[in-house]
Amino acid sequence: MEREQIAGLTAELNAQLRLVERVHQRLSDRVSLGLDTPPQLDSVAYQIHNLYCAAEDLLKLIAHAFENRIGAGSEWHRTLLLRLSQPILGVRPALLTEETFDLMKRLRSFRHFIRHGYGAEIQFTQLKPNLDLAMSLPDRLSQDVQHFLAQLGAESDPL
Repeated sequence: MEREQIAGLTAELNAQLRLVERVHQRLSDRVSLGLDTPPQLDSVAYQIHNLYCAAEDLLKLIAHAFENRIGAGSEWHRTLLLRLSQPILGVRPALLTEETFDLMKRLRSFRHFIRHGYGAEIQFTQLKPNLDLAMSLPDRLSQDVQHFLAQLGAESDPL
């Protein structure tokens, strides 16, 4: 990848990380209101969904920059995570550490439930472990992106 392309990708990734942080802040704001009522649980669950989707969009930026396609079948969410957890020899390093991959895989399942569980009521016992994962996602993702960019030789601003 050319220096100018790396600089452009770096800017896009940093912008997406800022969006992830904004969604994370909305999630924190919702949590501070409490987790005592069904509407509060629903609101927090929705923000976890949004946080995962913002993180997934960051992964898509890298997939498009290097592989230029992510697939369109029903398994593309899973494939995207798998692809970005592995290096492609001679093309790009892996983005996601094993820990971040596992965290995102678990949040992907929760996102799927929120997106498709129309009649289901969110329970605190179901929400809490996913909330804990979601709260750690921005820092892990930021670390992974900085490591990824360093491997590419990018000059990036610390986030």
